[in-house]
Amino acid sequence: MSERRLPSSRQAEKRHNRQQQRRHRSKRSTGCTGSEKEQPAPVAATEATSVADRPIASPAARKMAREKGIDLAQVATQDPLGRIRVQDVATFEVAPREQAKAPQAPAPQAPAPQAAPSAAPGKPEERIKMSRRRKTIANRLVEVQQTAAMLTTFNEIDMSAVMSLRKRRQEKFVKDNEVKLGFMSFFTKAAVAALKKMPYLNAEIQGDEIVLKKFYDIGIAVSAPDGLVVPVVRDADKKNFGEIEKDIINLAVKARDNKLGLSDLTGGTFTITNGGTFGSLMSTPILNGPQVAILGMHAINLRPVAIDAERMENRPMMYVALSYDHRIVDGKEAVTFLKHIKDLLEDPESLIFEA
Repeated sequence: MSERRLPSSRQAEKRHNRQQQRRHRSKRSTGCTGSEKEQPAPVAATEATSVADRPIASPAARKMAREKGIDLAQVATQDPLGRIRVQDVATFEVAPREQAKAPQAPAPQAPAPQAAPSAAPGKPEERIKMSRRRKTIANRLVEVQQTAAMLTTFNEIDMSAVMSLRKRRQEKFVKDNEVKLGFMSFFTKAAVAALKKMPYLNAEIQGDEIVLKKFYDIGIAVSAPDGLVVPVVRDADKKNFGEIEKDIINLAVKARDNKLGLSDLTGGTFTITNGGTFGSLMSTPILNGPQVAILGMHAINLRPVAIDAERMENRPMMYVALSYDHRIVDGKEAVTFLKHIKDLLEDPESLIFEA
C-alpha cells in the first residue's frame, strides 16, 4: 500500500508546482508584480524631458517638417531668438546635415581648456553660463561663416560735406523733429539708393533660388546688455531723415531696456553696423544671415588728403567696409555699391534726388 501512495503524492506535488508556475506567469502577463508597477515612472520622466528639449518652431514649420520627415533638432535657424521658421525647414537638406554632423563626434574632447587650472592651480577664475540670446548669436555667426562665401571690400569717405550740412541744419532739424540729425540717417538713405541700383545686395538665398527683395527694411546693429542685436527700420525708402532718426533712437532704447520683440528683429533685408561708436578704425563685419551684405561704418579721424598734385589738406575721413556673399554678389557689384555710397555722402544733397 505504501509503495502505491508514494507515487501518487509525488504526482500531487508536481501538479501543485505546475499550478504555482501558471499563476506566477499570469501575474507577470497582467503586470501585477511590484517591480513592474514602478517601471512606467522613468518613461514619464523621459517623455517630460523630451518635451522640454523640443526646439521652438512655428506651427507651419512643424507641419512642413513632419511632411518632409525632417528632425527639427537638426534644423539651423536664422531667427534672432532661435525660433525655427518655414524658410529654415524649406532650405534644410537632411543628407548634408547628417554628414556634417558625423565629424563632430570627437566634440566631447573639447573641454581641453579645463587642463589650464592644473598648470597654475589656485588662480582665480569665474565661469558664467551663456544666455540663450548669446548662444543664438554665437551659433548664427559661426553658421554664416561656414555657409557663406564671405568677402569684404573697403573704401574711404570724406565726411566734410555731411558734417558741414549737419552743422548748418542741426538747429532747425531738432526744432522740427525733436531729435538730432545723426550720421546714421545719411548712411541709411545712401544704402537704400545704392541697393536700388544693385538689387542683388538686397536679396537672400533660399535653396537653389535667389529671392530679390523689393522693399528696404534696414537693420541697424545696436549694443544691448546681452550682446549685439539688429533691430529693423521698416520701409526706410519711404521715410525722411527725421523719421529714420526717431526709429533708430526708439529701437536703441528698447534694446537697452531689453524690450525688443520678435517683430523688431526679423525681416531685415540689409544691415548697417557702426563700429566707430566704440572707436573702431577698420573692421570686417560678419553677415547677418540670411542677408547677403552688411555695411560697416567706422570712426571719423582727421587725415591728410591730397587735394591735387600740389595741395594737401586734413579732412575728416571714415573707412567703410562692405562684407558680401560672393555666391550671388560679384566683386564688381560690391565695389560699385560701396563707391556709390561714397559719392552720395561726399555730395549729400544728391540724396534728396536718389533716396
